[in-house]
Amino acid sequence: MVPEPPALPSTRSLAAFVGAVERLNEKVGKAVSWLLLAMTLVTLAVVILRYVFSLGFIWLQESYIWLNGIAFMLGAGYTLLQDGHVRVDIFYRPASPRLRAWVDLAGSLLLLLPMVAVAFVVSVPYVWAAWERLETSREAGGLPALFLLKSILLVFCLLLGLQGLALAARSLMALVRRPS
Repeated sequence: MVPEPPALPSTRSLAAFVGAVERLNEKVGKAVSWLLLAMTLVTLAVVILRYVFSLGFIWLQESYIWLNGIAFMLGAGYTLLQDGHVRVDIFYRPASPRLRAWVDLAGSLLLLLPMVAVAFVVSVPYVWAAWERLETSREAGGLPALFLLKSILLVFCLLLGLQGLALAARSLMALVRRPS
């Protein structure tokens, strides 16, 4: 007797997964947008303190760099959700919805998800080593807890990977849907 292949997830469960991931990345993206305001205000403070009062604080200068890195990494999944990543649009934009679904599915499964997996695997020892040392800034007067910033790499992989899976699932649902 030949065993039956595993059943594909139902469209309803795929839609629930896609919805949950998209809600998560939507919330994270909106929260991260406030970091950009904070980064702008901190940068303004650094400039005013330096050029008006001749004062400089390493921790303050590092903070806007950290805010930029956190916003970039945590906002990557949201950017993918909003279709804001760079894409070669010569063929994609004028293509039919079905062809776009094929491109999104192939791009997610063959390019995005493998690269996110590689980034995650490479980042784990890097983050682990930072946690073992409770790594801090190399600069005197810099920010402590650099290990927390490095941990954002893993969250980046998780959020972007989940959104890549959601994009693949959404594409698969579009491909199995009967044209109306």
